[in-house]
Amino acid sequence: MFFIGVGGAGLSAIARLMVQQGITVAGSDAADSAVLAALRAEGITCHVGHDAAHLAGVDTVIASTAVHDDNPEIVEAVRRGLRLWPRSAGLRSVMQGRRTIAVAGTHGKTTTSAMLSCALIAAGAAPSYAIGAEVASLGANARLGAGDLLVAEADESDGAFLVYEPEGAIVTNVEADHLDNYGTAEAYAAAFDEFIGNIGDFVVLNSDDDGAAALAARARQRGLDVVLAGFGEDAGLRGHALVVEGSVTTFTVSHHGVDLGQVRLAVPGAHYAVDALLALGAGIVLGQNVDLLIAGLAAYTGADRRMQLLGAAGGVRVYDSYAHHPTEIRADLAAARAIAGTDRLVVAYQSHLVSRTKIYGAEMGRELSAADRVFLADIYLAREVADPAVTPRLIADAVTGPEVTVAGPVATLAAALLPELHPGDLLLTLGAGDITKVGPEVLAALEARA
Repeated sequence: MFFIGVGGAGLSAIARLMVQQGITVAGSDAADSAVLAALRAEGITCHVGHDAAHLAGVDTVIASTAVHDDNPEIVEAVRRGLRLWPRSAGLRSVMQGRRTIAVAGTHGKTTTSAMLSCALIAAGAAPSYAIGAEVASLGANARLGAGDLLVAEADESDGAFLVYEPEGAIVTNVEADHLDNYGTAEAYAAAFDEFIGNIGDFVVLNSDDDGAAALAARARQRGLDVVLAGFGEDAGLRGHALVVEGSVTTFTVSHHGVDLGQVRLAVPGAHYAVDALLALGAGIVLGQNVDLLIAGLAAYTGADRRMQLLGAAGGVRVYDSYAHHPTEIRADLAAARAIAGTDRLVVAYQSHLVSRTKIYGAEMGRELSAADRVFLADIYLAREVADPAVTPRLIADAVTGPEVTVAGPVATLAAALLPELHPGDLLLTLGAGDITKVGPEVLAALEARA
């Protein structure tokens, strides 16, 4: 089995599960990384760079969605008539023979998947899991457990989640995104409706989100056990007394009016409280001990690129997060503000995709207005091409309040930030592209000038 783009969060998870099943696994990626080093230590051959020769003796290839058709390994796989699978087919093969709980939604899939995995481990269920980020409290983004449960993050961006047939599912929210693939908000919502039709037993829905809650009727028609979780009156599993203070989030929880106790999370933000409620709901449906589930949630310490503290230097704290949609930006800035307190919040943002910037640029700018200082990097193109009519200026023009700097390439962003950072500041780098490299660069420079 050969993985093209094995260093990515999705493919590395599947590769780990397959090698743990005794399958011979190899892969390639464009650049070396800590993930590749970890995979090598686990018995996976990892090549840096792409070459047709890597496919010698290979019969099945799994390719990342970020890999283009002209990749030499793709070209060789097609030439030789090898099985060429998308990521979803690889994950589906891992699901066979396991009771899969698929976690879907526009936002919060990674956190909710990780929280559910931590909770089930604490409850003694020994689940397998495949998650879209490295998770410190789990040790990795994927592991093969001794139990029969599999927690799988189910990505909707390219429709991949529609090939799964899970026993149960969580839908965190449904808010139009990936319109470069779906075309319209209606088509995006319809995909989740179709997803509900593939579930076998139960679904946990975020009752605080209109898009997710709207799926309840369809789920009940299918005969599914439906759990509504949230902080509103419609929730059967309901959170109360939410407090976000510094880097800690606490709330109490009741199930149809019966008090279940207090949940304490080592991550900041109201959105994380909702994710925890959803994970708790799935654990309850699966018959796990509630007290142990809550203890497992408390053990969750965050995932890479989800309000991740990278370090501090020169009196500046540096966080990094994956947020790239206006709703995610709003949630992360609220969490960052809770951490910063009265200190200054400096945000460096890199928009992801021209198509998303065109649709949501003004909303992104409005949400970034919650910062004290804003820096904007060039748009991360990913699979798209540049459009001279769509630039970070669309975002900058919508920011009201803080000073905004359109800083250009990510490669020069750290240099632009350094003169503006002062002791006490909290720097938050945001975006789904390569802006993740900026935080470490800033920390190194701050340490050098101290």
